[in-house]
Amino acid sequence: MTVTLMQGNAACVEGALRAGCRFFGGYPITPSSEIAELLSRRLPVVGGRFIQMEDEIASLAAVIGASVGGLKAMTATSGPGFSLMQENLGYAAAAEIPCVIVDVQRGGPSTGLPTAPSQGDVMQARWGTHGDHPIIALCPTSVAETYTLTIEAFNLSEDYRTPVILLMDEVIGHMREAFDPDRYGDIEVVDRMTTDVPPEWYFPYDETRAVPPLVSFGEGFRYHITGLLHDQAGFPTYRQDEIEPWWQRVFAKINDNLDRIFMYDEDGIEDARTIVIAYGSTARSAVHAVQLARRRRYKVGLITLKTIWPFHEALIEELAAGAHRVIVPEMNLGQLALEIERVLGRAKVRRVNRVDGELIAPRQILEAIEVA
Repeated sequence: MTVTLMQGNAACVEGALRAGCRFFGGYPITPSSEIAELLSRRLPVVGGRFIQMEDEIASLAAVIGASVGGLKAMTATSGPGFSLMQENLGYAAAAEIPCVIVDVQRGGPSTGLPTAPSQGDVMQARWGTHGDHPIIALCPTSVAETYTLTIEAFNLSEDYRTPVILLMDEVIGHMREAFDPDRYGDIEVVDRMTTDVPPEWYFPYDETRAVPPLVSFGEGFRYHITGLLHDQAGFPTYRQDEIEPWWQRVFAKINDNLDRIFMYDEDGIEDARTIVIAYGSTARSAVHAVQLARRRRYKVGLITLKTIWPFHEALIEELAAGAHRVIVPEMNLGQLALEIERVLGRAKVRRVNRVDGELIAPRQILEAIEVA
């Protein structure tokens, strides 16, 4: 057993390397800079490549190129940089390029509160880039989960040929906890899909496959990549009989696998009159608040979301069906609460919000439980 005191950003680095990440393109920004700093030293040791780009737009462009070239690739940023990445995030979604984008959230908007925690990028993760597109976003609550969900982010990106966002926050990125990597030695790592068809038969956007294999450039398979809507060979098209099957396939590969993608923990929701739904560092305060409430004889349950997007509407409705009230604490003015209210109704949901750069304290959640 090798127990170490590890920072959340460092756990993200270790998880990425374990998942097979061999390229990082990024630009320093608080509070994610440690990820770039550590990978600049670690990647060359394992035969990988690190490059500091001129800005965040170029960073994600480099990551997309590296992925097309056959490398598992990632970048890391915070809110302002994440905003700059949105155009290329849309490109990766349209071209179905697997990659991982880590967003260690900080206070905003604009430069905001660079060293303070926030959960203000939840909606940006879903709707930041224009157009309709599916997206996967994961959210860890601890150092250990940062490690495991970073691996999962790479696995999902390869399984479904899609960009995956890891939504951390400053507290999770900079906190240090005891961590034993040996406990997670059996985590599966998903490799890039290959094909056994000859080059002349290969279609990178084959409409008959839910997730067609992506053969790396340089392996003798000629195909086209574009952000324009395209046919199964990758060439731009305006034909409805080619566009419609692409839309259906791209959304179906995510929506038909919600039970695989949507991860959460539940505690004591069976007979709960009040359920707290939380994520990220706020979930840590929620755990303590629920414990205090139970000591006071309140029937309270807790749902901790690991997957933020896609949002599993049917499951949340089922889990919270027996509760009279649902409390949603988050370090924003109610971004995920909007989704929960849409599913459960506004009358059933009580928000606990904070945007001043401070964590939501357990007492704030406890007060909402007692009022509910």
